[in-house]
Amino acid sequence: MSFDLKTLYGLLPAFYRLRDTQYGINTLTAEEKARLKTLTGSDHTFPEDEIYGPLKSLLALLAEQIAILEENMEQLYDDQFIETCAEWVIPYIGKLVGASELHAVPAMHYSRRAEVAHTIGYRRRKGTASVIEQLARDVTGWNASVTEYFRLLSTTQYMNHLRPENRTTVSVRKTGLSGLENTPFDTATRSADVRNIGNNRGKYNIPNIGIFLWRLGSYHSTQSPAYKVDDRRYTFHPLGLNEPLYRQPATEDEIAHLARPENVAMPISREEFWNNKPAFYGLDKSLLIYRNGVPLLPGDEGPDDPWRMITVCNLCDIADEDGNVTGWAHMPQESVAIDPESGRIAFPASQPPPDAVHVSYHYGFSSGMGGGEYGRIPEISADRQKIVKVRSGTGTIQDALNLVADSGGIVEIEDNEYHFESPVVRVAAGKTIELRAAPKFRPVLVPPHEIKVVGGAFSTVILDGLLISGSSLNLPEEMEGGIKNELQRLQISHCTLLPLSSPPIGDVAGQPAVPRVVVHSAGTRVEMDKSISGSFRVAEGAVVRITHSIADALDENEIVYAGLSGNDPGGALEVSYSTLIGKISTRVIQASDAILLAGEEEKEGWPHPVAARRLQEGCVRFSYVPPGSKVPRPYQCQPSILGAAVRLRPVFTSLRYGDPGYGQLGIHCASEIREGADDQAEMGAFHDLFQPQRIRNLRNRLDEYLRFGLEAGIFFAS
Repeated sequence: MSFDLKTLYGLLPAFYRLRDTQYGINTLTAEEKARLKTLTGSDHTFPEDEIYGPLKSLLALLAEQIAILEENMEQLYDDQFIETCAEWVIPYIGKLVGASELHAVPAMHYSRRAEVAHTIGYRRRKGTASVIEQLARDVTGWNASVTEYFRLLSTTQYMNHLRPENRTTVSVRKTGLSGLENTPFDTATRSADVRNIGNNRGKYNIPNIGIFLWRLGSYHSTQSPAYKVDDRRYTFHPLGLNEPLYRQPATEDEIAHLARPENVAMPISREEFWNNKPAFYGLDKSLLIYRNGVPLLPGDEGPDDPWRMITVCNLCDIADEDGNVTGWAHMPQESVAIDPESGRIAFPASQPPPDAVHVSYHYGFSSGMGGGEYGRIPEISADRQKIVKVRSGTGTIQDALNLVADSGGIVEIEDNEYHFESPVVRVAAGKTIELRAAPKFRPVLVPPHEIKVVGGAFSTVILDGLLISGSSLNLPEEMEGGIKNELQRLQISHCTLLPLSSPPIGDVAGQPAVPRVVVHSAGTRVEMDKSISGSFRVAEGAVVRITHSIADALDENEIVYAGLSGNDPGGALEVSYSTLIGKISTRVIQASDAILLAGEEEKEGWPHPVAARRLQEGCVRFSYVPPGSKVPRPYQCQPSILGAAVRLRPVFTSLRYGDPGYGQLGIHCASEIREGADDQAEMGAFHDLFQPQRIRNLRNRLDEYLRFGLEAGIFFAS
């Protein structure tokens, strides 16, 4: 029996309930009576459920507390099972089954639930490759694969135990090997390697086990516009970047199953796509093309050869003698060509060119940053109850912003299309406006001109989940009519302000890589989180806080942060868990667990890679600051020894926006950088992945499940 308000109130004698209801009616305000009239249509009829007298109000409080107790009692039962227990109960259940302690990191974005749930299953199969692989996946939260290297040794066959698949030489006729070299799925045999696998030097030896981990994830983009190069050439990326396509990892159903390429987040090679098109292309697969709004599916061109309409080509650039790109190689004549390694599409010359092309595909990246269809948790505020929906072709963003300018509210974009406008975001004093992408969408703003953001005193503007192709966010000093721009806060979350020069899209011409955030309004606080941006120009008196983000000037000797002129110090800068690429000049700097990758090349007006005007304010801690910088006295920063500056310089997988490994610390980066944050995680934008802790936890658990005499090496596959 549930003791809700209706049940408790019904236990009272009818006499008390009637008196309580009458008292509640007598205390109704005129506004409450008008609201009740709209429900009943009568001045004298009041619904009993809407009337609260003193007794009913008291019982409502009691019922609320009873409901909390009932929910707690139900949760106590659920807490007895690992599948339904609360997160805080997991370590206690782990103790009961003897799961060893791991390095606890409260901010980790994955749970120990799977690891504890599988502990008994681990022990039933301990010593096998499948258990080690499952253990690696559960402990780290990454895709994993295990290779037993004794199976890949080039050895003389034992006649009582023949292994016909273990060949000393590689067959050049065998297909399916391209793209799998030096991965856990490489089947080519090797001669013995006696070096130690524990320090990742050797691999191929009898006692060696290789554990491969995929640090990059596969992220989905659904029916986004393909970038139009010309009438027949397109790219999957909406901004025309050459981006490799990733596969959609298939979940493994059982613990005894060893991972195959289809189970991990790997790029799709041309040969794999050619040999197995049905595995990658189609509805709910890794990629799909929509031509004129209709999915291009097998069989559309006739039943004889259902895959005749799709071919795989190397659509690389063709250059003339001077190095100028003149076109793409291997343009198709009869079929639609896809190059999964560069993310390009070419339509055949024998068919009319399409009017519109959209694509669904997967791309690789380290974490949810810069906007996308991954889950985002929006900030909740009472003055943003009003939500205005926007879709391409059904209204403009500017019209929607005008509707909430005075009252505050949310403008939500519900598509992945291009939006060719430069909206002016105006917000009344004391109000908040949020311009955001709807859940599971990433719209592309293509502004012909700068996007202005203005507001009254104590006002806030939030941008969330947007991909902005060019121009800049401009916070002018004055609004129209000479009124001072008193915007208090601009929050940029899960957005990309393209660091590169923007390509021509539609009728909007291409633009150079200008500063993407320009702040003229003193007193405004700009906060950027989980975002990617170009450089900043900030006036004195403004404050910029960058967290879990990348700000990229495209070259470490260019200027990523400065004043409005580009040579004077910018407003106060606060950086934490972020990577900034380029020179910095600011009045006050506070940096923690950050990478400030600035070049040491001297240029006019820039004697220091990173320079702060005031050295008695601010602090720099647990960060990489290049030699020659002028900052407040650093604490536990790198390089700590000037003679080791070259070794301690951060090494990245890639610093080119659009690459899957953009901003990711490379495998050869110094451990002082990879484990140099205040909590022994890595410095920079991907601090919250806690990669060192994941690896440490895995090493701690391996001894329990690794068979005696075997040695394991942990390798990053991405």
